Amino acid sequence: MEIRLGGFLLAAAAALGAPMLSGCAWLHRGAHHRPVLVGARTPSGAAASASARRRHDTAIIEPQVTRHIVKTPKIKSSDFEIGPYFGALSIQDFGTNPLYGARLAYHVTTHVFMEGYLGRSTAGTTSLQDVFPNITVLSNSGKHFTYYDLDLGYNVLPGEVYLGRGRAFNTELYTTLGMGDVKFANKDQFALNFGVGERILITDWLAMHMDVRDHIFETDLTGRVKNVDNIEATLGFTVFY
Repeated sequence: MEIRLGGFLLAAAAALGAPMLSGCAWLHRGAHHRPVLVGARTPSGAAASASARRRHDTAIIEPQVTRHIVKTPKIKSSDFEIGPYFGALSIQDFGTNPLYGARLAYHVTTHVFMEGYLGRSTAGTTSLQDVFPNITVLSNSGKHFTYYDLDLGYNVLPGEVYLGRGRAFNTELYTTLGMGDVKFANKDQFALNFGVGERILITDWLAMHMDVRDHIFETDLTGRVKNVDNIEATLGFTVFY
């Protein structure tokens, strides 16, 4: 009797436990067999890929600039320059006449220099001689106008002059002041002079000068003592050594 009752209870328990075990198995299978999408991208991976694609698509543009090379001559380390010059000299009361000479300069500093001049010209006729040709004011030897000057110069304004698009020349505007001797009418006269000039450096050893100077001294050739102005305009070339 008891044996039959125990068997009946076991059979009932087995019948009730079967559905529960089946449900547990389904839950277990669902937890371990979720579908996986192969090749799916995460949000962070997609952003990195898009950023890399943008960097690849953006091309780096290199500017194409054509640069013009400008050469400017420099003064050599030599402090001396020497050279000839020529031009015209207006001798007061005796007309304007050709002039030629030579110069020697020593550059003390970048701005200060000392310069010596030797120039010569020949006087023409006076207005009085034009009216009265037989009047002799100066002998042939007395017409020679020769001067020796020693000046102090100062470079006032440096600059540049451009020739075309690929060549530049250094320039310097300078002033001079000095004294010297003028031999005219067979007499030696003490003279003062002052002027202004422009130096253009053609190369590192060759320069061109354009100058205007006034030589002032005392004379009595016209019958009375007076100071006369003798203005010259010259063009010259010098070399540095």
